[in-house]
Amino acid sequence: MAGMTAYEHDDEPELAGYEPHERPLRSPHLRTVMRVVVVIGLVGLILPGILVTAATAARTANGACSVYTAYVAPEAVGYSARFELVSPAGAGWNCYARLYGGEELLVRSLGIIPGAVRIVPTENS
Repeated sequence: MAGMTAYEHDDEPELAGYEPHERPLRSPHLRTVMRVVVVIGLVGLILPGILVTAATAARTANGACSVYTAYVAPEAVGYSARFELVSPAGAGWNCYARLYGGEELLVRSLGIIPGAVRIVPTENS
């Protein structure tokens, strides 16, 4: 085995003779700029999805609330669908009917993700 160099027995011979640099490859200013660009890119990708999801949920909640209010409280003068973290029905979208005189009646909890209207008729109706 005469004539073999010392790096031929190393685990990583491609790094033989490598000497690390004393200074970083990128300046602190360039790293800061790169981080800002990455954060802006991530926000640009994620924020539209959140906004579209919130708008779709609000539109679905309002539509479902109008149907539930017409069925449960036909004497109501209006309705309101609101997202509430703390309410008697729990966290999520809640449908309220506005009665004559300003009183609000909780018609139904629509859940965190409002869906299609499901009205189950009773035997009396």
